[in-house]
Amino acid sequence: MEEVQVVDVKAQAVLGMRKKGSYKEIPVLLKEICDFAVQKKAEMSGAPVFVCHEMTVEEVCAKDKAGTADVEVCFPVAKKMRGTKDIKCYELPGGKMAKAIHKGPYADCGPAYQKLLSWLEKNNKKPAGPFREVYLNDPAAVPESELLTEIYAPIN
Repeated sequence: MEEVQVVDVKAQAVLGMRKKGSYKEIPVLLKEICDFAVQKKAEMSGAPVFVCHEMTVEEVCAKDKAGTADVEVCFPVAKKMRGTKDIKCYELPGGKMAKAIHKGPYADCGPAYQKLLSWLEKNNKKPAGPFREVYLNDPAAVPESELLTEIYAPIN
C-alpha cells in the first residue's frame, strides 16, 4: 500500500465504549454500539474506530494475553446524543496524524504498524496519543484479503 502520509484529522462526535479485556471483543463491542445507534435512530457519519491505548507492541501483546487491554471502540455520529452507562457520546480528538493503510486480515496489520513506527523514528516524531484504526469496509461484505484499515498515530 501507499507510504505514510501526514494528515489533519477533524475531531468528531462518536458513540463509544471503553473497557478492559481482549482485542477479540472489538467486533462484539462495535455490534453493541450499532444496535444502540439503530435503536436510537442515530445517524452514523463514518467508519468504526478502534483506539489503542497500549503504546508498544510488547504492551499490546501482554495486555491482550492477560485480558487487561484497554479496549475503546467507537462510531462517528452526525450529532451528539445521550448515551447510556456503557455507551457514551463524546468527542474523539482530531489533530495532525501520521497515517498508514493496511490491506488484508486485521490480524496481519503488523507490517503496516512497523512501517508507521519506522516513519515516526526516521522523522524524529513520537506518538502524541493513542494509535487508532479505522475500518473502511465490512468484513461481512468483502473477503479478508480485501479489508482496508487506516492506522493513525497522533503527532505534534
